[in-house]
Amino acid sequence: MNAILADFHSVAVILITIGAFILFTRARFSLEGSCLIILVILVAGFELFPIEVDGKQFQGIRLLASFGSEAVITIALLLVLAKGVEVCGGFAAIGQFLVNLWRRDAHIALLITLVITAAASAFINNTPLIVMILPVLVGVAHQTNNAPSRILMPVGFATIAGGMTTTIGTSTNLLVAMIAADLGVAQLRMFDFFLPGAFAALISILFLWLVAPRLLPDRRSSSSEGVPRLYLAAIAVSEQGALLDRTLAEARKLLASGLRIERVVRGTVELARLPGLRLRQGDQVHVRGTAAAIRSSQEVFGESVDASNLASPSNQRLVEIVVTQQSPLVNRHISTVAALTPGKMLPVGIHRPGRSRREAIDHEDNLLLKAGDVLLMQGDRSDIRKLAEHPNILVLDRNIHVPRRSRASAATGIMALVVFVAAIGVMPISAAALCGVLAMLASRCLAWDELWSALNVRVILLIVTSLALGSALTVTGADRLVAHLFVVVVEGLPPPIILSGLLLLTALITEIMTNNAVAVIWTPIAISMARELGLPEMPFLLAVLFGANMSFITPIGYQTNLLVFSAGGYRFSDFFRVGIPLQIILWLAVSLILTWLYL
Repeated sequence: MNAILADFHSVAVILITIGAFILFTRARFSLEGSCLIILVILVAGFELFPIEVDGKQFQGIRLLASFGSEAVITIALLLVLAKGVEVCGGFAAIGQFLVNLWRRDAHIALLITLVITAAASAFINNTPLIVMILPVLVGVAHQTNNAPSRILMPVGFATIAGGMTTTIGTSTNLLVAMIAADLGVAQLRMFDFFLPGAFAALISILFLWLVAPRLLPDRRSSSSEGVPRLYLAAIAVSEQGALLDRTLAEARKLLASGLRIERVVRGTVELARLPGLRLRQGDQVHVRGTAAAIRSSQEVFGESVDASNLASPSNQRLVEIVVTQQSPLVNRHISTVAALTPGKMLPVGIHRPGRSRREAIDHEDNLLLKAGDVLLMQGDRSDIRKLAEHPNILVLDRNIHVPRRSRASAATGIMALVVFVAAIGVMPISAAALCGVLAMLASRCLAWDELWSALNVRVILLIVTSLALGSALTVTGADRLVAHLFVVVVEGLPPPIILSGLLLLTALITEIMTNNAVAVIWTPIAISMARELGLPEMPFLLAVLFGANMSFITPIGYQTNLLVFSAGGYRFSDFFRVGIPLQIILWLAVSLILTWLYL
């Protein structure tokens, strides 16, 4: 009877897993709803139809213990650390370096961009990395007359390839490592699979550099929002500013790249922009550039216009507001904006899409706002939250931070120290990351509200659901059942062919289902398969790890694919052009190196 009941549980969990695959690929069902449905079915199922494990009844509520698992906690802590580096402008130096490089030699710049992003994604979650680098690359593409579509997809794929080199490169790697340890396989340390991962990354980078741009068409984004907006801003030269008593020629060298001086006003007089003009305290320098360039120039010039009324600079944010027909700002003068917005918010820039007429922000100029204008406002975080709650004010982006550049080195150093401590084995990555988060908070690199915003509830819920499915497969013996069926099908084939087949199957499934779910479900199956075949477990474990990361064929296969899909103006078929050959090349290359190293 127990054997029949165990078979019933195994088949039921396999059917639930198939149902999870279907739910996760249906756009009409929200991810959160699908996860909740699966968790309820699993927990209620084990409670209503109990099963004995090691002589004790397995309680369904134990599946919810995944919320406190080391894997989930570690992933959450790493997301928080990456957020700390992001809000302190730790990525800004890389972005500026790439801008300068692309202006010199686009072909070599693409190679260096691919290498830098791949290397960075080995230690930092690639989603914030792509978010940071996308506007830079789109802007550079337009400035150098290159199609963004020939750049963005290769860079996005490079971050996936680079993430396959370390255990913290992606959340998928971390999950596979921790599940394998729970199942009796040796704990994967930081660089245990660096060699095959680096080999795969190298082949990917060469393909993405030499071949991919030739396969991709020249596409233009359907929205001009992919192009960084240019703003006009008036910034005062203060007594503490770096430009006090500097000539205009010296000022231009200190300005952020892409920022140009439009006017210099002293009192009520506009001065001629002569190279030898020496700036004095109180001068208003009107500049044109991107939001990021204006932010960085504030450090050079000192405070912005009327900034004496603002709160502490460490608490300041920049936010973009679209002036709509229903907005209280439409047909109002720029001088009235401060009175119509919460707290002490002030306009620091304006963008008028499609208009070449230059109109500087200046309270005395009484510039009239029109529908379609985009205002760049600066203010306290609490004031921005109030602004976003206003029913007739459209906040375009409330997440543009004024980076705490004075703490950029500290944030980057903390992240590097966490990686180093975990790499040399002083403490596990979970403990090192926890210490790193405390250091970020103590050094004021990160505020509490930023910490909470870094925790992606959808990702955490998906991981918990995937872990619950993996536990159910193991407890009921469903993993061994699936592994046995797989072994029966491939019986008589050489081990390298079996390993290669597992890698390909995992890679194809992850194109239609989230990487983490595939990794968690397939990891116990792969280990059971290796044990039944009497082969080493490591190559089968790595086949799942690499296969679950190889999401190149569709834009829905990976979160970074969706980001570049929109920004690059791609079509669904464009991913086939590059993704299919890259998938085939990596499948063959990884199969060969795993066979050579481990079989």
